Amino acid sequence: MVHKYVATNDEVAPAYAGRLNRAPVPKHRLPEVEAPPEAVYRLIHDELLLDGSSRLNMATFVTTWMDPEAERLMAETFDKNMIDKDEYPQTAEIERRCVNIVADLFNAPSGDAVGVSTIGSSEAVMLGGLAMKWRWRQRREAAGLTTDQPNMVMGSNVQVVWEKFCKYWDVEARYVPVAPDRFVVDPDDVMARVDENTIGVIPILGTTYTGEFEPIEEIHDRVVAYNEEHGTDIPIHVDAASGGFVAPFLHPALKWDFRLPQVKSINVSGHKYGLTYPGIGFVVWRSDEDLPEDLVFHVNYLGGDMPTFTLNFSRPGNQIVGQYYNFVRLGREGYTRIMEYLRDVALYLSGEIEKMGPFQVVSDGTAIPVVAFQVRDPERFTVFHVSEQLRTGGWQVPAYTMPEDATDVAV
Repeated sequence: MVHKYVATNDEVAPAYAGRLNRAPVPKHRLPEVEAPPEAVYRLIHDELLLDGSSRLNMATFVTTWMDPEAERLMAETFDKNMIDKDEYPQTAEIERRCVNIVADLFNAPSGDAVGVSTIGSSEAVMLGGLAMKWRWRQRREAAGLTTDQPNMVMGSNVQVVWEKFCKYWDVEARYVPVAPDRFVVDPDDVMARVDENTIGVIPILGTTYTGEFEPIEEIHDRVVAYNEEHGTDIPIHVDAASGGFVAPFLHPALKWDFRLPQVKSINVSGHKYGLTYPGIGFVVWRSDEDLPEDLVFHVNYLGGDMPTFTLNFSRPGNQIVGQYYNFVRLGREGYTRIMEYLRDVALYLSGEIEKMGPFQVVSDGTAIPVVAFQVRDPERFTVFHVSEQLRTGGWQVPAYTMPEDATDVAV
């Protein structure tokens, strides 16, 4: 018997004329029947064309390009669960190497580093804040003092995750104001808000508003003096989300990291200037003493005793693999060359923007390669008009007002 092959409608239909294109696809419930994979791919792929192009996105510091070899490695490791360290011991070893590399960049004391990889700096901030709160509470309880009024001192220019930490974990946020002509904190204003209930002081290495470095060494010295005078042990946590992978290469002499003895922990985003696709960050501590043991959980149902200190549990191992690829691929030489080039581009742009006349540069890209400018005469047009006009060409360049006490300034 001869069997005749009969093509289905979807097989003979040209693109965009198959079943998925001839009937509505429900958005908020499951379709009743299956669909061909290539048709579903085409549907979702084309819907995502409505997004802006990530390569034209100047609105975040997040990486939008990696080597094809890195992409291949990351695709090969989507299915590896970072929490299953017994099942994926080599991925766990790569994470340990990355943590040690980051700690070494930040001049941590020698030895196996104390730290973890995270989904990004947001999780890293939460973990660093928890460690500070627990250490403060332990010291207070040991001294027979109350533990019901913890506070944290930080600039009003902090990333919103610090506000989340304070709200989620019941810590009073004491914000240090900026000013219309100064967009980083003043050490005097910082110290005016410190007291015995301060769990930590949070200076920023590269603010998200302007990319500037705060005066971390001066703040550190003032906190050390305060501790000596009052018998306290207030730690410093440096939010290096934006600048942690820039300063070691562009400003190696700048003291902001573990070279300052009261800096107890640091967070950094690998998916910013670590040059890895979104979903990777790190938090590292100076020593075991700075990460309370009762915050570390031991899990034994995944094949072995697994110590873990994370807010997220299961997550793919591909981000840490991508970060390790960059570390091995670039080394100090490669990172330095890239950061120098980014700085050169930023300085060129800020110089040309200043020459145009209507714009005043606020930060020129010297600290980290971020350029911020304002309009000299907002009666003619505003930075929001500039942002809107650039978007017509596909470029996403953010316009926003400065934080409290400087909200009249838009950049």
